[in-house]
Amino acid sequence: MSTEGLAQESASTPVTASATVPVTASALLPAPRPSAEQPASAELTASTGTVATRSLGPVAAPAPAAGLNDLPGLPELTDEDGLALREEAEIEARHRHAADLGDPYAMSALGTLLLRRGDLDGAEPYLRAAVTHGDRAAANNLALLLHQRGYADEAADWWRTAAVAGSAPAAHALGRHYRERGDEPAAEYWLRQAAESGHTLGAYALADLLDHRRESGAERWFRAAAEHGHREAAYRLARICAARGQSHEAEQWYRQAAARRHRRAALRLGTLLEERGEQAEAGRWYLTAARDGEARAACALAFLLRDAGDIDQAATWWRRAAQAGDGQAANALGALHAQEGETQTAERWYRTALDAGDINGAYNLGLLCAGQSRNAQAEQWYRKAAYAGHREAANALAVLLLQRGDAMGAEPWFSKAAEAGSIDAAFNLGILHAGREEADTARAWYERAAAAGHAEAALQVAIALQRDGDHHAAERHLRCAAGGGSPEAAFRLGALLERRQRERDEGDAGAEATGSVEAEEWYERAARQGHRRAQVRLGMCAAKRGDVVDAAHWYRQAAEAGSRNGAFNLGLLLAREGAEPEAAMWWTRAADAGHGRAALRMALLSARRGELAEAQRWCSRAVTCGPAEVAERAARLTAAVKHELTA
Repeated sequence: MSTEGLAQESASTPVTASATVPVTASALLPAPRPSAEQPASAELTASTGTVATRSLGPVAAPAPAAGLNDLPGLPELTDEDGLALREEAEIEARHRHAADLGDPYAMSALGTLLLRRGDLDGAEPYLRAAVTHGDRAAANNLALLLHQRGYADEAADWWRTAAVAGSAPAAHALGRHYRERGDEPAAEYWLRQAAESGHTLGAYALADLLDHRRESGAERWFRAAAEHGHREAAYRLARICAARGQSHEAEQWYRQAAARRHRRAALRLGTLLEERGEQAEAGRWYLTAARDGEARAACALAFLLRDAGDIDQAATWWRRAAQAGDGQAANALGALHAQEGETQTAERWYRTALDAGDINGAYNLGLLCAGQSRNAQAEQWYRKAAYAGHREAANALAVLLLQRGDAMGAEPWFSKAAEAGSIDAAFNLGILHAGREEADTARAWYERAAAAGHAEAALQVAIALQRDGDHHAAERHLRCAAGGGSPEAAFRLGALLERRQRERDEGDAGAEATGSVEAEEWYERAARQGHRRAQVRLGMCAAKRGDVVDAAHWYRQAAEAGSRNGAFNLGLLLAREGAEPEAAMWWTRAADAGHGRAALRMALLSARRGELAEAQRWCSRAVTCGPAEVAERAARLTAAVKHELTA
C-alpha cells in the first residue's frame, strides 16, 4: 500500500470571530482532558480559591424525587452507590446549614455542588452570596453559570474579577471569551496570564492563538501544554517537528498524543511507521485510530491488510471507512469489485467516492465504462475528472479522442495533462508529433517523459541518439529504459554492447569479452519477456559456445512465437543433429513467412529427394524473398532443375 494518498490537515484550527453562543455545562466542565477537538471555555474551581486540579466530570441533570430503583429500565444501585449518594447528601446538608448561617466557604462549596449537578437556579444565589465575601472560586463558577445561561458579558465581568484575584482557570475562560469576540489582543493578554500561571489549557489556547497569527512563541506553549499531558498540544507539536524534519522528536510527540487516544496522532504515527517498513506496529496504531472513528486510518489499515493477503478484512475496513465518508476507501472498494467482475457494485462505490469529494471516483467510472465499450459515458466521466484537474483523466480523455480520429481535440488535453505532470501524456504527445513527422517536437516530449522515468520514452530518445551516432548517450538512455522494463531497450542495449565488444575484439585479440557477457544478460532479460529477436540472438550466443540444448530452447521459443529467423535457425540446428524431417517443418514455416534462405534450403532438400517440381517452386519463392545472394543462388538452382526436368 502506499500511505501517498492521506489528506493533509491544517496545522491549526483558527477560531473566527463570532457572536458568543451559550455553552452547555457539560462542554464547559473539564471532562477528560479538553483539547482543540472539544475545547473547554471554563472550569469549575474549588471554593478554596485555588485552581482545580481534578476533573469534576460531566454535569448530571437533577435527580427526580422518586426513588431511583423504582424507575423501570435502570440497573439497581449497589451498596457502594447508595453509600456515595448518602455521603453526598450529608455533605450537601452540612454545606447548606453552614451557608444559611453565613459561612462564605459553605456558600461557595454548595453553589459549586449544585452547579455541577445542573441546578443553576439553586446554585446562583449561593455563588452570588459567596462572591460578596471575595471568594475568587465562586466568582469563576458564577461566571460559568452565567455563560451557560447566555449572559456572556456579565460572565466576563466575573471571570475578570476572579482572574485579577489570581484564578488561572478564570483567566483562561476570559481569554477564550475575548477570542470568540474577535478581540485577539485582550485574548492574548488573559491567555498568557493563565499560561504563565501553569494552566495547561491556557498554555494550549495561547499557543493556538499565536499559531493562528503565525507568530513566534506558539511552539513554546504547545510544548508546555504537551508536557502536562495535553494530547492536542502534543499532536500540534509533533506536526511542527515533522515540518522541520525532526522526525524522531515528532514521533515521540505523536506517540504521546496517540497513547491518549488522539486519533489523528495515531493515524500519523501509523503512516510514519509504515513508511519505514514497520507494518505490524503501524497496523496497531491504524486500528486504534480506526476504532475511535478515524476513517482515513480505517482505509490505511485496509490497504495493509490487502497487502498481507487478507482481502476480506480489508474490504470490511474499507467499507467502514467509506460509510464514514472516506472517498479513497470507496474507490478501493470499487476497484475490488471491478476486479471480481461485479461492475454494478463497483460503479456504486465509485459514485460514493465521487459524492464524498474524491475526483478519482469520476476517473474510475470512466475507466469502468471504457472497459465495457461505453465510450460516450467514459468520455463524460473523463471530462468531469479532467475539468477538476485530474491529470490522468485528461490523458485518458485525449487517448479516447485520438482513438476516434480527433487529433486536434486530443492535443490540448494531452498538453494539459503533461503540464500537470503526467509522464504518460508527455510520451503520448511525443507519439502525436512523431506521427506528424515533427521530429524535434516529438523528441522534446520524449526527453521530458524520459527524465521523469518513462521507459518507452527513454527508448525513443535512445533510438534518436543512435540515429545521430551518439552511442554513448544512447547507452545511458537504453539502460534507463531496460531497467524500467522495456524488452526492446534491453535487446538494443545487448546489441550495442555486443557490437562494441566485436569492435574491441577486432582491434585487440586479447581483449576480455566482458561486453559480450553483459550483452547476453540483457538479451536474456528481453527474451524472458517474450522478445523474439532477443530469443534468436540468445540462441545464437548459446550455439556459438556449443550449448546446443540452450540454443534449441531459445530458437524454439522464438519460432513458436512467430519468428521466421528463429524457425530457420532451429531448422539448421536440427538438421545438423540429424533430425531433417523436423528441420524441414521449421524451414517450411519460415519460408512461408517470407524467409528466403529457408525457401532455398527447402529447394535444395526437395532437389536432393528428386522432387524437382517442388524444388522449382521453392526456388521461385527464394528468388521472391531474397536477399540478393539468395536470389542469385536460387536462380542458378532453378536453371539446374529446369535442365533436369527437360533432359
